[in-house]
Amino acid sequence: MTSFFVFIVIVLIGIAVWQLTRIFDLTQIGGVSAQSEIANDNDNSVNGYLMFGFLGFIYIFTIYSLYAWGDFVLGTPGSEHGKEVDNLMNISMAIIFFVQTVTQFLLHYFSFKYRGKEGRKALYFADNNKLEAVWTIIPVIVLAGLVMYGLYTWNTIMFVTEEEKQDAIVIELYAKQFGWEARYAGEDKTLGKANVRLIEGINTLGVDLDDPAALDDKVVTELHLPKGKKVIFKIRSQDVLHSAYMPHFRAQMNCVPGMITQFAFTPSVTTADMRNDEAIVKKVAKINDIRSKKSKALVASGQSALDPYTFDYLLLCNKICGASHYNMQMKIVVDTPADFKAWLAEKPTLEQQRNDANAPEAPAPAITNEVVVDTTVVLAQIIK
Repeated sequence: MTSFFVFIVIVLIGIAVWQLTRIFDLTQIGGVSAQSEIANDNDNSVNGYLMFGFLGFIYIFTIYSLYAWGDFVLGTPGSEHGKEVDNLMNISMAIIFFVQTVTQFLLHYFSFKYRGKEGRKALYFADNNKLEAVWTIIPVIVLAGLVMYGLYTWNTIMFVTEEEKQDAIVIELYAKQFGWEARYAGEDKTLGKANVRLIEGINTLGVDLDDPAALDDKVVTELHLPKGKKVIFKIRSQDVLHSAYMPHFRAQMNCVPGMITQFAFTPSVTTADMRNDEAIVKKVAKINDIRSKKSKALVASGQSALDPYTFDYLLLCNKICGASHYNMQMKIVVDTPADFKAWLAEKPTLEQQRNDANAPEAPAPAITNEVVVDTTVVLAQIIK
């Protein structure tokens, strides 16, 4: 509400200034004034210098942004292919930064140099083949190089050899409004069939429990991955279009209703090691400093303080999929291979979950005669 009132006040101030300007213009009617609707040499010079001023603002703000928010980049990638993605991004950003710096300078410089002057006429060219060739061929070569490098990087990431498939872990990710669930293949390394029409009760993923391959599958709400082992993700959506986004692993794939998409990568940094990464330590300290200051204000107003932040890998949704899209996330833990095996071994299979759900309930304890007699005695005492 405060922000709304501030907005209203700013709008009203703007209207007031505009009205005052109109009143001032009306007071000048009939007087001698050098003002004219047609720009003169002085007006053009002023605008030319303002263009240079705006150019300086662009450069200064760009430098300030790199200094103030440069540490917001993700830092060390948590997957083996992450370095290739970062390298492609760095090359693209370097080219964009160079082109933006040069073109913005030329744009503002020519706006000043060739500003309007009395008596000057523009020299008109119908076309200039050399100039058109330069500004067409150079971008084509640069963009073709980026596209080819990008395709090579993408194909390298997405290609999984038959040998890797034999040793890989298969995990199915289920996206739904507004949360994630994951299903691990059992000892047979084969995921059982699934269909959204089979979703009922504890079977929240619609797994076909009549399929023998599904009985040893395991369903979890917290994703664990082993370091150094290829993980193949089979990705589904139960309702609308989502996007499985794992920023620290440089991985993203759309979750499309009615079809299965796939992404694979090899985790290279455990959660414990990433928490000790120098860049992550600085980020966590900065976040906790902000949360500490916020907590003081909350406690002063009688509310609970914020809990300290601890780094975790996260699976996020990168599509605006509904009202609670912002809260659609799943914790990811990268373990050592031994810790991962121990964690997964503790999780029940779908067959165990089904048997537990269908197990007969224990009979309620019978009321003995002694209890009945005692109750009767108590009632008699109350009546007396």
